[in-house]
Amino acid sequence: MKLLFFGPPGAGKGTQAKMVAEEFDVEHISTGDILREAVSKGTELGKKAKAIMDRGDLVPDEIMNGLVKEKLIELDSFILDGYPRTLEQALFLDRTLKELNKEIDAAVLIDVSEEEVVKRISNRRVCPKCGKVYNLITLKPKEDEKCDVCGTKIVQRDDDKEEVVRGRYKVYKANTEPVIEYYRKNNKIITVNGAQDVEEVTKELFNILRRFK
Repeated sequence: MKLLFFGPPGAGKGTQAKMVAEEFDVEHISTGDILREAVSKGTELGKKAKAIMDRGDLVPDEIMNGLVKEKLIELDSFILDGYPRTLEQALFLDRTLKELNKEIDAAVLIDVSEEEVVKRISNRRVCPKCGKVYNLITLKPKEDEKCDVCGTKIVQRDDDKEEVVRGRYKVYKANTEPVIEYYRKNNKIITVNGAQDVEEVTKELFNILRRFK
């Protein structure tokens, strides 16, 4: 099984990808995992990536593409989570898979509206002392604004503020929409309503993906 996973921030894409990986015994790979592995192994591309990240810069497509290619050579089954992010990366991935005589089975889109994403993320709170995460809608602390574990006042991270979340959503749409359309034209897209409960999304995904096993 060879899958791609897409979804806006707060859609639960990473959670669903992990559950699918466990259910179908497939390796779940995020771009962060690939970078960390290459850096820890000290590969040529890993060394280049480390130097760029140490400067605080984004790893360019050329290096990211090379790292993904190195990883895909090793694997017959995988879930790619967070790649491709751009149409150029999608075209590179297709060329790479053709070279390796492999093909993507499906591109899974966990679809969630901007308003749902804003509601989910802007209601997230975190304990600055112990790191426990809460949600004022789905996972409230027992005592208002206090951490259940250590009693510290819970806070909203800057990244979780509404205006920041809306900005992140717009960037996601601008970058990823062309990629999703590319896979839609190639009849690879599977869309799942990510606004459902986590368990319902997982159940729907499992039912759809069993045909690829």
